[in-house]
Amino acid sequence: MDEPVALCNSRDLVAGGLAVPFDVVYAGQTCRAFAIRFKGLPQAYLNRCTHVAMELDWQPNRVFDDSGHWLLCASHGAVYRPDTGQCAGGPCRGGLVKITLSERDDVVYWHGAYNLKPVLF
Repeated sequence: MDEPVALCNSRDLVAGGLAVPFDVVYAGQTCRAFAIRFKGLPQAYLNRCTHVAMELDWQPNRVFDDSGHWLLCASHGAVYRPDTGQCAGGPCRGGLVKITLSERDDVVYWHGAYNLKPVLF
């Protein structure tokens, strides 16, 4: 099992607020990901819409809709649940790729998987 990777301070994730971006290697390809807070819990996903492989942001690090209750793809209007990443409406094919997070001692960490690794420099 890979060691958790420190992502940000807990206070950097504000419910319904700006996402914290980070880079990962997913299935051998460097991709952008983002972390958010929703209903008190940190969540993270690949920043890749399932409709068309484009990032969700409508402005830098803005992935929530105006209500702060849905993740919204700015390009074509696909809507995702912030707690699961599942499609909730619009032109999406399945859910966002979820990245496991943990939170301890006021730090948020992300966890790799067989197909998800840190970017090596």
